[in-house]
Amino acid sequence: MKTVKDMFDLTGKVTIITGGAGMLGQKHAEAIAEFGGIPVIVDINQGVCEEVATKIANKFGVSSLGLSCDITKQNMVEKLHDRVLEEFGRVDILINNAANNPKVGAMGLDGVNDSRIEAFPLEAWNQDIAVGLTGSFLCARTFGATMANNGGGVILNISSDLSLISPDQRLYRKDGLPEHAQPVKPVTYSVVKSGLIGLTRYLSTYWVAQGVRCNALSPGGVYVDQDEQFVKNLSQLIPMGRMANKDEYKAAIVFLVSDASSYMNGTNMVLDGGRTVL
Repeated sequence: MKTVKDMFDLTGKVTIITGGAGMLGQKHAEAIAEFGGIPVIVDINQGVCEEVATKIANKFGVSSLGLSCDITKQNMVEKLHDRVLEEFGRVDILINNAANNPKVGAMGLDGVNDSRIEAFPLEAWNQDIAVGLTGSFLCARTFGATMANNGGGVILNISSDLSLISPDQRLYRKDGLPEHAQPVKPVTYSVVKSGLIGLTRYLSTYWVAQGVRCNALSPGGVYVDQDEQFVKNLSQLIPMGRMANKDEYKAAIVFLVSDASSYMNGTNMVLDGGRTVL
């Protein structure tokens, strides 16, 4: 029987991390590497992917690979899959982390803030859905099928506390602006993150007989030098009274992709300082 310590061991586990060059993507990769896994950093810029992979390999003494890929394109995801198998011979874990983070917007030509649903560009909607949902679907389909054919694996979808609650648009209001000019958190963020929960539930039963588990992680807001008033206002909505720091999700990542969570499947783990219990 494995010890608890052994259950967290990821030695040699080949782990695809989409959006791996981003702030949280790099933290996910560090967590995998710290427990002996092999992080494959997937993002849009090859040079940045290689830089992140090299930094992690040097810091943790593990193999790491950086590969560029537009995950909204099926042929590119398939090429990514083939490249990973060529390099390592298998894939054990997929972390669907890539997503656009649509901003609160600027004034459009008609005087309506373009983050508002009345003026939100269809092009932006299509792109956000393509990266956050279509990309996750394509990666899950491609890598999940290989896991299922080779003894199992783990898929982890990175969602958000906004998969459970609506954005509090009061956080984004600016004094003195009329309603049509007030910025808001765009609709696509909530739609994508909620959709990932549905994808998680579907995938959790699809390949379960072949040993593939799927769960989701829903983080709360991470502090990265945001506007002081925004941080103060958001912190007042969180029972713990603060935003998360960039390292506070790393242990959860290891738990969710390792044998430590071997009986967890189809679950959305929420780490939000208690915000969604109010």
